[in-house]
Amino acid sequence: MPQPRPFKQVDVFSSVSFQGNPLAVVLDADGLDDAQMQAIARWTGLSETTFVLAARDPAADYRVRIFSPETEFPFAGHPTLGTAHALLDAGLQPKGARIVQECGVGLVHIEQQAGGVLAFQAPPCTARALEPTLLPLLQTALAGTPAAAGSVVDMGIRWLCVPLASAAACLAVRADIAALTALLAASGTDGLALYGPHAAGGPADYEVRALLSEHGALVEDPVTGSANACIAQLLAGGDYSVRQGTCLQRDGRVSVRFRDGQAWIGGACLTVIAGSILA
Repeated sequence: MPQPRPFKQVDVFSSVSFQGNPLAVVLDADGLDDAQMQAIARWTGLSETTFVLAARDPAADYRVRIFSPETEFPFAGHPTLGTAHALLDAGLQPKGARIVQECGVGLVHIEQQAGGVLAFQAPPCTARALEPTLLPLLQTALAGTPAAAGSVVDMGIRWLCVPLASAAACLAVRADIAALTALLAASGTDGLALYGPHAAGGPADYEVRALLSEHGALVEDPVTGSANACIAQLLAGGDYSVRQGTCLQRDGRVSVRFRDGQAWIGGACLTVIAGSILA
């Protein structure tokens, strides 16, 4: 028989409701099997739904599984922050100074910062240059927007990260979906992460866009923790800020801070729906 389980929907990477990236969180998922979790994620229709389980690692505060409507991810950024926020909102008392999440890539550390901001330590990743033979396909996918290089960064989710000349160039891209689909398949990546600098005094230091191909259709993610974490590995150095979601009429804001060579990806979170789900 289905039972009531605490449920929240959280807006991630925004301090203003309905401007960030939504996440569904089932706060007590013990007893649900893989098929049930996948069915719930399919039903919510959001880019990700998370399921909170009892931790297996004694160092962790909880374990989380992350599902899109079609598959499970070992790690994703906005679900990491949104799940931590939902649990804190429900009264979670972390074991230590930081929240420790157990997930498919291992343990991820999350800090509580001023102003309700949460930040996760970017998990280890690998990076390699996009094969030169794929650069013409990249140019076609960008529909003529100049791009001289790209990097494949694997953090559990694999992003093809491509620097552009400016934030304006980033916002101007109108991707060729057929070429993008072929490019992602050929490079073995899950999505294309574009980034370009704003001029001094702009709304942020960088504009970011995350483009995906789903069943041959172009999908843009509003605000993407994992893509920003991958880009941070390429921009390692000084702290900076990101705006994302502009083309979707969102106003996502991401902070990137470096400490002892490690990138911390932060943003505000808000609970917008709280109740229970029968599952």
